[in-house]
Amino acid sequence: MEPDGIPMPSEKNKEMESFDIRPIGTVCSSLRDLADCPPQESEGAPEATLKIHDPFVAATADIQPGDRLILFTWLHKADRGVLKCHPRNERTTDEVGVFSTRSPDRPNPIGMHVVGVVDRISANEIKVYPLEVLDGTPLVDIKPII
Repeated sequence: MEPDGIPMPSEKNKEMESFDIRPIGTVCSSLRDLADCPPQESEGAPEATLKIHDPFVAATADIQPGDRLILFTWLHKADRGVLKCHPRNERTTDEVGVFSTRSPDRPNPIGMHVVGVVDRISANEIKVYPLEVLDGTPLVDIKPII
């Protein structure tokens, strides 16, 4: 036990510890297929709408048009077994370790996206731009750029 009373995993099991992440919402996007997604938001990503799940709406109350946000998503269509890839899918280049790329295919497919708030459509809908993820992508967290 640590001083705060929270039991710590044994050293033997520590490296395999897992935890749960609950989605706070989903992304509604015109992007329906992985082939339609630009590699980065700055390369032609469309507007999208964040649909915040009811229990988390109060946490978004102060987000306003013009705000800049960092969104964290769970790239649910990613291949979690990928450890090496071709940067930017350029098959003519050598493979590199996935952690040195922005590939969505990785052991923990967490997406990080810088967006601007375009509009507050309703209490649980926020229109943002640009966002390069598929329709239905789970939204994990929102942080302001300060």
